[in-house]
Amino acid sequence: MQFQRKSLVLAAAFVSLFASVNARADWVQSTDPLVVQAKPEMNQVQAQNPPGFTWARHSTGPASYEIEITPVGGTPTKAVVERNWYLPTKALALGNYTWRVRPVGTNDWSSLRTFSITSRSNVFEVPDNATLRNRILSKARPRSLPASVTPFSTWNYDKRTTLEPYLSRLGNEVKAQITAVPSLSDSRWSIVISSPLTAAMASQQTDVRQRINEASRQMEAAALMWRLKGESVYLTEALRRGDELAALNPAGPTSYVNQDQATRQIAWGLAKTIDLLAGSLDATRKARWLGSIKARTNEMYNNLAGDNGRLDQYPFDSHGNTSLVFLVLISTLTLGDIPEAQNWFDFSFRAYALSPNPWGGPEGGYANGTAYAEYAAGYLLALWDPLTHASGVNFFGKPWTLGFLDFAMEFIPPGARTHAFGDASETKPDPRVFRAFASRMWSPRAAWYVKNTTGMEDAMSLLQAQYPLPVTDTKVYAAPSDSAYYPTVGWVAMHSNLASSSRISTFFKSSPYGSFNHSHGDQNGLLLSSAGQPLLVKAGWYDWYGSPYWTDWYHQTRSQNAITFDGGKGQMVTGYREQLQRNGRITAFTAQPSYDYAEGDATPSYGGQLTVAKRQVWHLREAGNAILVRDRLSSTVARTYEWNMHTPAIMTVENGQNVKVVAGTQSLCVRSLNTNASFAKWIGPGAKTNVVEDHGAFYLKADANATAEYLVLLDVGCKKPSVNISSSGSVRTVTVGGQTVTIN
Repeated sequence: MQFQRKSLVLAAAFVSLFASVNARADWVQSTDPLVVQAKPEMNQVQAQNPPGFTWARHSTGPASYEIEITPVGGTPTKAVVERNWYLPTKALALGNYTWRVRPVGTNDWSSLRTFSITSRSNVFEVPDNATLRNRILSKARPRSLPASVTPFSTWNYDKRTTLEPYLSRLGNEVKAQITAVPSLSDSRWSIVISSPLTAAMASQQTDVRQRINEASRQMEAAALMWRLKGESVYLTEALRRGDELAALNPAGPTSYVNQDQATRQIAWGLAKTIDLLAGSLDATRKARWLGSIKARTNEMYNNLAGDNGRLDQYPFDSHGNTSLVFLVLISTLTLGDIPEAQNWFDFSFRAYALSPNPWGGPEGGYANGTAYAEYAAGYLLALWDPLTHASGVNFFGKPWTLGFLDFAMEFIPPGARTHAFGDASETKPDPRVFRAFASRMWSPRAAWYVKNTTGMEDAMSLLQAQYPLPVTDTKVYAAPSDSAYYPTVGWVAMHSNLASSSRISTFFKSSPYGSFNHSHGDQNGLLLSSAGQPLLVKAGWYDWYGSPYWTDWYHQTRSQNAITFDGGKGQMVTGYREQLQRNGRITAFTAQPSYDYAEGDATPSYGGQLTVAKRQVWHLREAGNAILVRDRLSSTVARTYEWNMHTPAIMTVENGQNVKVVAGTQSLCVRSLNTNASFAKWIGPGAKTNVVEDHGAFYLKADANATAEYLVLLDVGCKKPSVNISSSGSVRTVTVGGQTVTIN
């Protein structure tokens, strides 16, 4: 999907009205980058109909807000809400709109903002809480399963042919894990977690998460096998694991404070297993399990509901947002069993439906990188299937979801050997995750991805999914675009031909998210691969978040294919909100059949150390898919700039302007087109065991306030295209292999 902002053409009278009220201060848009943005933003066609509305809280802390939505030339509709967001329950008519909001009882209206609903706006309606609750409570247990999940004895020939291998695999797994998965107790984890986190604490946190995940999976898988096969060995195992998890102290090492991932998994796993076992669970045991769920979930709810819903105002909390969707699922499955579940549900369901992630906008970008996007897809798959079946709200049909899948296909297409940008980007993608995610959608692009990837889906998730899978109803296959721009995260993908396994792929990033959370100091950074083989790579590996290695090397600009200066000084990646302020942005993007072009401005990311840090990238398809990169750099003091590059094989330095790398059957020749930049290797802190990395840079000296320029050609396949540079006044023409680029 190629996503670009489009200007709306509005009536002159309407524009005049907007101009007259826009002069005063606009309180809904906070200057704090950690605070939620006012949306819909100005002049945007909405991907979703109805759109979600968000705004920064008013400084007076009002108990409620009145929002007014007006079609151009029509009558306004109004709603009063207690939180700083609004999600209409019904789709809006096509047309142009304004919206504004005020604290109830005041006349302090926000400035008018304009948006548009067009035929490109996909309908995604979420009923009110009461309607949703009644719908869920009316569904017989197990409410987490679709009607197509029935006992094995009822399966017809086609269903047996498709699913019996998965059923056999899951049954064998459960039986093998009866003895392989250790019994759990609080005494297993003796370290008291405190700040700052040490390596020993991090190791225990990992063990808690892994042991709880495998025990809860064993419990749920056994319960599912009992429902499908009816063999007592499965019921016995499900009950044993449930008893163990329910016996863990909610205030102990698996508490929300000590290990939030563990406590939410325990509560969710018990709720899901109660639902799966339904009438097979005795009343005494069920009450004990529900008590554990209640204790753990109340702690989650109290944390998230603090400050009238802390994520409403401060959404950038990765663990908090994940806990929110767990709260949605737990409350959905325990409605009618736990009185507090109604409060949990009313607080969380529609808030989550409004915005399932804070790491990008409606086009589906994911600022934390594709490794974390894959992790997100994995847990969304496990949570959205039962949520969709229980509530009737199909989260796989949300417009953001298809955009999210498109984003994954652009940056980790079939055959990709590494992830892109951010933490764990050096790891290998698991195409089974997004393949399973895509299989829940009705989309030619989702169908194309499923067709072009292999691997068996996880047996437990497939056996609980709708049969047959929704993707089987799509008979048309269409690859995503060969180029894509995701404006809210500042990512650009440029492919020679995305549908081809021999594609050349260039990824460019200049992100408004800066180095926040799992992002890195890689604004204006590049990644390059050919036929799936990485050629320009991210250096280092992800040991654990915030480790000394992560802080001093992995997170830093010097480990990226980006600009540093004076011996490896780079973008400023310390602080918290400062990481969002020291950012980048894509300032231009063009996609044409013969070329793609993107420009990024990373100047703010250097925190005042540089006065100009801009990069332009041309992907020249007619020049054999050569990539031309231009950097402009300036500072108030004299600098020696470094155009860093990292490769997965040892580089050959042919001379000061030419470097060659051969990785597997693929090659890359890097040529500096300005002779005053000279290449030299440098030594990094060392690669992971059995991994080859090489590091180097083109060095360029510049006086104070002078503009330094790099002009570098990335020749994939070392085709050695001819290059000619001519000037006419302030305009230069660069011709690469017969294809011309004009530079001002």
